[in-house]
Amino acid sequence: MKEVEQQRLTGERALFNSKDLKIIDCIFEDGESPLKESSNLEIEGSLFRWKYPLWYCNDVKIKNSNWFEMARAGVWYSNNIEVDNAVIQAPKNFRRCNNLSMKDVVFTDAKETLWSCDGVKFNNVSAKGDYFAMNSDNLEFDGFTLDGNYSFDGCKNVVIKNARLLSKDAFWNSENVTVYDSFISGEYLGWNAKNLTLINCTIESLQGMCYISGLVMKNCKLINTTLAFEYSEVEADICSKIDSVLNPKSGIIKAQAIDELIIERDQVDPDKTKIICNSIEKTSDIVEWRK
Repeated sequence: MKEVEQQRLTGERALFNSKDLKIIDCIFEDGESPLKESSNLEIEGSLFRWKYPLWYCNDVKIKNSNWFEMARAGVWYSNNIEVDNAVIQAPKNFRRCNNLSMKDVVFTDAKETLWSCDGVKFNNVSAKGDYFAMNSDNLEFDGFTLDGNYSFDGCKNVVIKNARLLSKDAFWNSENVTVYDSFISGEYLGWNAKNLTLINCTIESLQGMCYISGLVMKNCKLINTTLAFEYSEVEADICSKIDSVLNPKSGIIKAQAIDELIIERDQVDPDKTKIICNSIEKTSDIVEWRK
């Protein structure tokens, strides 16, 4: 491979349409799209300081490199991308990419990042920003931390392990999502999802897990979780009490206790849901806002 080392590369399309290139300790700045339409790249110890550095690229390995704030919309329409050990300040990154893997990466501004991608593997990644991973498919995350609302909207075929998600409206409109051994805090978790499975998770949510077709919860803990399961088809094994449950559509709910169970017979058929718990502190036939 040809090598480019310790260069400051400026101007639009500075290395346009490059092939079989190793880039070491370089700086890309003051010019858009420096590596557009390139393939078979190895990039190490380099800095991206300007817009659109990797568009329409294939087979790129990036190691010990960083995206600064103005390197926004950095990697779009690209395939077979590996990123190892990076800090990414720039938003709106990684759109419509296929076969993307990341390890030891920090996104400090991840808003509108990872949209419409297919085939993604993350290991030890953290991100801060709203609308993360919208409409992406076939995702595998292990060791993931997210601070940002409206995440994973419209995603399909997702497996998440060992995560901490502080995310209002996570997993809306998603399909075939499984989360293991994770903590999730956020209002309105999972609305309109299909086949959402939560295993060994701790969840804190206002009106969480509602309007779901095929909700499965195994050995989960619900803390400060109110008005859960409205209009959901649910199989829930909860190893804690639940603060309140509202109008589940069907299924089985097991819990240590329920502080308040609200079933409105004009909204759901109570015979379609089996409730198994040691105690129900209070039962109601009308929700508070209807009184």
